[in-house]
Amino acid sequence: MQWTDSITLPYEPFIGSIGVSPEIEAISALVPDYYGGNLDVPDVAPGAILYLPVQTKGAYLYLGDCHAAQGDGELCGVAIEHPTTTTIQVDLIKNMHLTNPRLENETFYMSMGSARPMEDAARRAYCDLVRWLAADFGFSEIDAYMLLTQAGRVRLGNMVDPKYTLGASILKSIVGQAR
Repeated sequence: MQWTDSITLPYEPFIGSIGVSPEIEAISALVPDYYGGNLDVPDVAPGAILYLPVQTKGAYLYLGDCHAAQGDGELCGVAIEHPTTTTIQVDLIKNMHLTNPRLENETFYMSMGSARPMEDAARRAYCDLVRWLAADFGFSEIDAYMLLTQAGRVRLGNMVDPKYTLGASILKSIVGQAR
């Protein structure tokens, strides 16, 4: 994409806002939280699998705010927004109890946490990723915690809205060594 006469940016499309209805509260389209929302995490991209915690019958999935490119944090409050025709596949996974949105792609597993201050968003994301590694990949919670201390990664999604969003992740190649 031509950004200026002398700068070209790579086209890296993703969905900025995607979520489901919370159980009882009314929400703003700008606020990310445990249900998804305006996460602005660039990894919610083609080929990724996003897991959202369904809180109400029908889920009421919504999406929008598609971006052609964005740096970490959506620093000034806008990315390169563009109209899209988006095709998604929706599957209901029964008895999957999530507290945060989760994502996986070819490279890594990620849990997303939204909160203020930013440290709380990181704690929320990492706490969920520890539990995910323990529940689904055979780690004890303390081993998962120690492993993430050495090999975890943080992706800054949204830092301009009422809550910040961070994605805590670990490479699949590292998790696969434990199997």
